[in-house]
Amino acid sequence: MTETFRPQTSDQAIQAVAWAAAEQAPLEVCGRGSKRSLGRPVQASYTLDLSALRGITLYEPEELVLAAGTGTPLAEIDAALRDYNQALAFEPPDLGPLLGGAADAGTLGGAIACNLAGPRRIASGAARDHFLGFHGVSGRGEAFKSGGRTVKNVTGYDLCKLMAGSYGTLAAMTDMTMKIMPAAEATRTVALAGLDTAAAVRALTRGLQSAYAVSGAAYLPADVAASSEVDSVRAAGTGLALLRVEGPPASVVHRAGKIADALRDMAAPEIIEDSASLALWREIRDVAPFVGETGRAVWRLSVPPADGPATAERIAAAVADARFFMDWGGGLLWVSVPEGTDACHAAVRGALPAAGGHATLIRAGGGVRAHVPVFQPAEPGVAALTRRLKANFDPHGILNPGRMEGGA
Repeated sequence: MTETFRPQTSDQAIQAVAWAAAEQAPLEVCGRGSKRSLGRPVQASYTLDLSALRGITLYEPEELVLAAGTGTPLAEIDAALRDYNQALAFEPPDLGPLLGGAADAGTLGGAIACNLAGPRRIASGAARDHFLGFHGVSGRGEAFKSGGRTVKNVTGYDLCKLMAGSYGTLAAMTDMTMKIMPAAEATRTVALAGLDTAAAVRALTRGLQSAYAVSGAAYLPADVAASSEVDSVRAAGTGLALLRVEGPPASVVHRAGKIADALRDMAAPEIIEDSASLALWREIRDVAPFVGETGRAVWRLSVPPADGPATAERIAAAVADARFFMDWGGGLLWVSVPEGTDACHAAVRGALPAAGGHATLIRAGGGVRAHVPVFQPAEPGVAALTRRLKANFDPHGILNPGRMEGGA
């Protein structure tokens, strides 16, 4: 039976971690638990539940800055930002349903700790690029802070970049400060039907290299497009290359038309307008085509965009029942395979291009995640640096032990 600590204040969180450090008692650090099954199973007897550290503590719309407790639901932040027509520009995905949980359960701390970003990453950057500062407590039980309210305020090592994507293994963050941006007033998606994977990525590349500020570039094979809830997409009955533009209404209409004209030699373009476009990109962001599958694992592959089609082909050749779709202009592949006993990890990682890439196991049962490397094995030099960082921040290995690699 795991004992749970639920601090109501930052000071209580610091005290809990300080006790764990003194006792060398492993802690599972979590918020509302929506991404608890993302990563390897944590090997801990105690849980540090930070969900009570919630609420927006600073919001200055005119300065494009917001601070909030690490347990603040993203839905709460989105609602506050909508009142001022602003948003988190990195478009954090809601992976709760994909991982078998509820929608809208994710927190700001979870999104940053996992460095999650959606389709707009190609235009606005990753979550870590919008992370300005935080307060936290290390595995030594020592409170510290980094960054602040502006981008250019870091002297020395930028710890925000280190904490984003560390999955709670280096520190328990208690509150954080984010850069926010104006929300798009309008959106249009240019859809090209009938292209194979290689042709689709060429079309996406042309759109991204154009002067029309594309903020989303994805490819849905026919079986994935057919499962979309967007009527105009589902009715197409074929694979679709999708290019999104956002901004002021007049600009969006003009740019979408220009992109459509520029790609007309490849396929007959269709322009999907505001509400349908928004719904479509939410599905892509949240990996909705693979939600609710039974007995299937989901991988997230990051590769050079030009290598995306060949990578997908190699996986299809090795795994007969594999399904996929692409984001980030072909640089991000979401792949669904039979889970079995090993989530087809040898076939998936064996499909990575020689130029380099990463494969992360996003969804699988605990038994599979316990013995299959969830994260891409690091090169020896990077692995050694990672171990030194872990030893400095968490010398007793008490924070989320086992989450990123085997061993407590």
